[in-house]
Amino acid sequence: MKKLYMIGGPMGIGKTTISKALKEKFNQAVMLDGDWCWDMHPFIVNEETKKLVFKNIQDVLNNFIHCSEIKNIIFCWVMHEQEIIDQVLKSLDLKDVKVVQVTLLCSEDELIQRCRKDQRSQETIEKSLQRLAACRQLKGSKIDTTDQSIEAIAHKILQLGE
Repeated sequence: MKKLYMIGGPMGIGKTTISKALKEKFNQAVMLDGDWCWDMHPFIVNEETKKLVFKNIQDVLNNFIHCSEIKNIIFCWVMHEQEIIDQVLKSLDLKDVKVVQVTLLCSEDELIQRCRKDQRSQETIEKSLQRLAACRQLKGSKIDTTDQSIEAIAHKILQLGE
């Protein structure tokens, strides 16, 4: 059975870093960062571009699902609303696929430090803090990453997939 790891959380929490580390723990694994499907300049958020990004994500994930050489799929993105997660999943061929939904959390102070380290704007930090609060309400497993190593977090995610 294939596994689809859905790694969500606010901007700056470490989704991409954790996902890359997790990918290295598997044989036959692939990783998709949802941001790669919406990397445009200028960054435009409207109904048309939202529809585009979901279609891009769903198409790429389905391609991975249908590839016999891939057993573990790691998808990370800012998924701070259950509706976003449900929208991604609704058009996927999940027959014989175990979905492992994980939301990364941390303390507000830790998130601010991580965002500043990444040189994120004050506006982005404020949005990230709002999304952190929203993420606490999501379904699925939650992992508090405060003061934890990348290795320890990846190990916890692996355990969730067993």
